[in-house]
Amino acid sequence: MSLRVAVQMDPLESINIAGDSSFALMLSAQARGHKVFHYDVETLAWENGEITAWAREVIVQRVEGNHFSASELRKVDLAKDIDVVLMRQDPPFHLGYISAALILDRLKGTTLVVNDPREVVNAPEKMFVLDYARFMPPTLVARRLEDVKAFQQKHGAVVVKPLHGNGGKAIFRIAADGSNLSALFEVFNQTWPEPHMVQPFLPEVAEGDKRIVLVDGEVKGAINRFPGEGEFRSNLAQGGHAEATELTAREEEICAAMGPELKRRGLVFVGIDVIGGKWLTEINVTSPTGIVAIDKFNGTDTPGLIWDAIEAKVG
Repeated sequence: MSLRVAVQMDPLESINIAGDSSFALMLSAQARGHKVFHYDVETLAWENGEITAWAREVIVQRVEGNHFSASELRKVDLAKDIDVVLMRQDPPFHLGYISAALILDRLKGTTLVVNDPREVVNAPEKMFVLDYARFMPPTLVARRLEDVKAFQQKHGAVVVKPLHGNGGKAIFRIAADGSNLSALFEVFNQTWPEPHMVQPFLPEVAEGDKRIVLVDGEVKGAINRFPGEGEFRSNLAQGGHAEATELTAREEEICAAMGPELKRRGLVFVGIDVIGGKWLTEINVTSPTGIVAIDKFNGTDTPGLIWDAIEAKVG
C-alpha cells in the first residue's frame, strides 16, 4: 500500500536531522514506498469546503547539510491528493495552532490526520495530564499571586511553567524562601493570558525525567533524560543527556491507565514524561519527540511502529 503523506511541520531547512522525530517519520514513510510532501501550516486554507495547502514533494536522506530535495511548490487538495496528514509543527499551543487543528478536523472521513486534530485541541499537554492527577506531584494551575504564594509556602521550592509551553522553555525554579516569586509572576501574567502551572521542585529529577512513547495506546519505548551541568531541566533541547532505561512498576501502571483513552481519542503518537520513576508531569500530544534517541539505545524502529499503526487505520 503506497500512501500520499503530507507533513505539516516547520521548515525542513532548519531541522536537526540527528534527533528530529518528524524527519525520522519521513524517512520511514519513504522507505515504505510512500510519497512524502512537506508544507508550512501558514499555507493551510479552507474555501467552499476544500482544504488546501502549498506543498512540495520531498525526498529525504540522512546526510547532514544535504538532507532533502524538493519539487516545485504547488497547491494540493488535502482531501483528494493526500491520504495521511502528519500534524507535526512545533508548539507553542496557541490560537494559531488551535485554528489549524480545527481546519484539519474537517478532513475527517476523507484523510487521516495524526494525531487526531480535534483531540489535540481537547488534550493540551499540561491540561490533559490533570485527568491523571493521582499520578502527578502536587499541582496548582492558577493566575492569582495569592494562590501561588500559599502553594509555595506549603511546598517550599517550586517550579513555575507556562501552561502551553514546549521544549522546557521558560521553566523557572523558585527557591524555598520564595525570593523573586512575585516578580516572576508579574512577568508570567504580562506574557501569557492563561493561568500557569506550579509544582514542587522534585529532587527526584536527579534520578531522571523519563520520556515514554506510546503508539496507539501501547508502550513502545523509553529513555531516561538527565539535566546538563548547571541545569535542573532535563529536556534534550536544553542540554540534557539520555540513557537507556526500563519502566518501573509505577510507570507501567500509569501507561496502563491512560493507554485505552489515548487509543479511543485517536492519539496515535504520544510521549509522556515521568520524573523519578513515579511522578507524571506531561502527556505530549502536539508534536512528541524522543523516538530517535529511544531507537539509538534500544535498537528498535519506533517510526516503523508508528507507520504500522497508521497504515492499519488507513487500510
